[in-house]
Amino acid sequence: MKTSLALITVTTLAAKASAACFSQSLGYPCCSGNDVVYIDNDGKWGVENGNWCGIADTPAPAACWSTSLGYPCCSSSSAQVYYTDNDGKWGVENNDWCGIPTGSIGGGNSGGNEEVNVTPGEQYTHNGNPFSDVEFFINPYYTAEVDAAIAQMSDSSLIAKAEKMKTYSNAIWLDTIKNMNEWLEKNLKGALAQQSGSKKVLTVFVVYDLPGRDCHALASNGELLANDGDLARYKSEYIDVIEGHLKTYKSQPVVLIVEPDSLANLVTNLESTPACADSEKYYLDGHAYLIQKFGILPHVAMYLDIGHAFWLGWDDNREKAGKVYSKVISSGAPGKVRGFTDNVANYTPWEDPTLSRGPETEWNPCPDEKRYLEAMHKDFKSAGIESVYFVCDTSRNGKKVDRKHPGEWCNQTGVGVGARPQASPVSGMDYLDAFYWIKPLGESDGTSDESAARYDGYCGHETAMKPAPEAGQWFQKHFEQGIKNANPPL
Repeated sequence: MKTSLALITVTTLAAKASAACFSQSLGYPCCSGNDVVYIDNDGKWGVENGNWCGIADTPAPAACWSTSLGYPCCSSSSAQVYYTDNDGKWGVENNDWCGIPTGSIGGGNSGGNEEVNVTPGEQYTHNGNPFSDVEFFINPYYTAEVDAAIAQMSDSSLIAKAEKMKTYSNAIWLDTIKNMNEWLEKNLKGALAQQSGSKKVLTVFVVYDLPGRDCHALASNGELLANDGDLARYKSEYIDVIEGHLKTYKSQPVVLIVEPDSLANLVTNLESTPACADSEKYYLDGHAYLIQKFGILPHVAMYLDIGHAFWLGWDDNREKAGKVYSKVISSGAPGKVRGFTDNVANYTPWEDPTLSRGPETEWNPCPDEKRYLEAMHKDFKSAGIESVYFVCDTSRNGKKVDRKHPGEWCNQTGVGVGARPQASPVSGMDYLDAFYWIKPLGESDGTSDESAARYDGYCGHETAMKPAPEAGQWFQKHFEQGIKNANPPL
């Protein structure tokens, strides 16, 4: 079912029905009336109180095998299959895994107690560029989001572009403890099931739940606060659990994009932003802990986030960054870090020959991501950092956006999908491991609702697309513009 649709005008406001119906399992209330607005495979839909609702004469799906595993049943036995194991066939609905019913409780499976039919093999070890000579795992959650987006389109050329988006890999964000528990192992299993013979399937995850997360912004603040108790939770309920799953699935390559925006904030915002000063201890301790845990696993490659060209591109910021990142990496010994990731969830073009060091760029010598990485490579090497390789997020930088200041970051208009995920994409830059889509196009940067608790002023700026939903929620208009403006074209 669509996550959002242009709702038609409804004049009747009615109370929510108390009777259970099929739509509740999809996150929508039951209708109190029977006026049908839309019909799909889930059932009959109405609109009440400005929201979709399910009409109760459509029976709710019977209980199925997945409920005993803590996952809901899919709304239809004909739901798209994204993954199969010994438990049964899995679909994705309402941003969650669901079990596809087979017509009877238990579904002909083994009751959900047996191990899946994929067993990790011998230890895999990265040798050089982790993105080379592997197949990229396709994120099933994003595929489901795009399917829901396509359901809202009528333009055949736009639909064709959206269909192509489902064929490219992007990162899976572990942005809460709950989401980590729901998505990490399930996707590791999915990638392992795709492996055959010498072919390895690489899965990319974003580790993103530090206490005091994103201290200089409001739209993407996390669930854990900057205090000792939440640091203990971060370690025991988040990092340790990730470590356990990574140790189990040792026969497949994994890349971790580590805590976007965190260390870059320590470089530039400690003095200006009290929340960043409060978070410093927890950012440093959290990074040391996770590098010690993950950095000794031979099948796992880590990249620390370094912001983007218009954050740390100036000479003094790069020099300070070298000291900060060198200290952080050393604190995680004996764990190793492969390198760094730039432009995560940002829009800075890979190359912009129209810009140079001058008043327009506030005298930034690195006004695009290519020049930024060239400078950072030299500076980080000079700072004594041993392994300096990069992954550039090209999910939304294919077209120069409309922003009037290069620091604008929220839901920028003029967005376009950039270069496709690819290993070693630039000749002569052997330290550039990959272009990769880290921030999924179509997922909002933050809400434009000024009354919202997580409203950030940048999301209300002139060049920020509006109205926009909360960070991470689907933003149909932004997605459509991004695929229209794709460069190279889809």
